[in-house]
Amino acid sequence: MSALFNVLVAVAVVALILVRQFKPQQLGGDGRKWWLIPAVLVFFAVKDGGLIDQHHQAGSMALLGAELVTGVLMGVGWAWTSRIWTEPDGTVWSRGTKATAGIWVLGIALRVGLAALGALAGIHMGTGAILVALAASLLVRGAILMWRARPALASYGVAAASPAQQVWKDRV
Repeated sequence: MSALFNVLVAVAVVALILVRQFKPQQLGGDGRKWWLIPAVLVFFAVKDGGLIDQHHQAGSMALLGAELVTGVLMGVGWAWTSRIWTEPDGTVWSRGTKATAGIWVLGIALRVGLAALGALAGIHMGTGAILVALAASLLVRGAILMWRARPALASYGVAAASPAQQVWKDRV
């Protein structure tokens, strides 16, 4: 049941990411918790153990490392192919591009290849490896997006004051 639950969590998170990545998403503000979903994914990945196949420790560690490298590279690719812009009110937004979709396809192909390689070698990789790699992707993507948006966020600080606040300041 735990493996099925992890698969359902991974599918739900991927669906959420795909929807959110390809429609405009505001950075800053509530984006301060960009690390929360990766933390939850890592929790589910390690709570039951089984990240490493005990019968093939070296091979499963190598595959887990390759999954993590793939995840990190996917996160870097997603972040650098996302478009970032600032609206006139000072809010900073991000949205994935066609190149981001290409990174998705390439990353999925690499992960399928790693799973096939592991299966051919008789290595049983649990769903935890996928969750950890997905967490790495999201963590790296979020960090790079916030880093890329930092100059725009710092120059504007908070969103423009409402007209009522501006009138009050004019009277003082």
